[in-house]
Amino acid sequence: MKNEKGFSLIELLIVVAIIGIIAAIAVPNLLKSRQAANEASAISSCRTIGTAQATYQSTAGLGLNFATTLGVLQGAGFVDTVLGSGAKSGFNFICTGTAAVVGGNPSFFDTTAAPQSTGNFGSGNKFLYSNETFVIYQNTAAIAFAGTSRIPATGTPLN
Repeated sequence: MKNEKGFSLIELLIVVAIIGIIAAIAVPNLLKSRQAANEASAISSCRTIGTAQATYQSTAGLGLNFATTLGVLQGAGFVDTVLGSGAKSGFNFICTGTAAVVGGNPSFFDTTAAPQSTGNFGSGNKFLYSNETFVIYQNTAAIAFAGTSRIPATGTPLN
């Protein structure tokens, strides 16, 4: 019995404790990295929608109207089916366009991106908004507007 080789119970418990400590340090960083990647993807998707709207207006919209929904942009082939569905990388996208009025307001569109869940374990913590000015605004809460202005009262421009 004196020549038996192996690990004692104490040695195994120490190894398990060290692995637990390393995991406790690494998991929050991994979650933050995933949120940052989701938010970067959402910003890119907002830019894609803006570009698709501009292309739609100059072609299918006859230089006058923007597309009314993401579905219209998808059907015309300007966005892929994932973005056209309204959900991508942990964010929900809504894009609504309004047709021009003869002798009145020109056509415009609004794009919003909201995380599907927020907090430490959520898909993101930034809410995004863009329109035909192609400026993307971000905020940590849903974007609010000042009266009838379509420029957000809350939110910081990204570009």
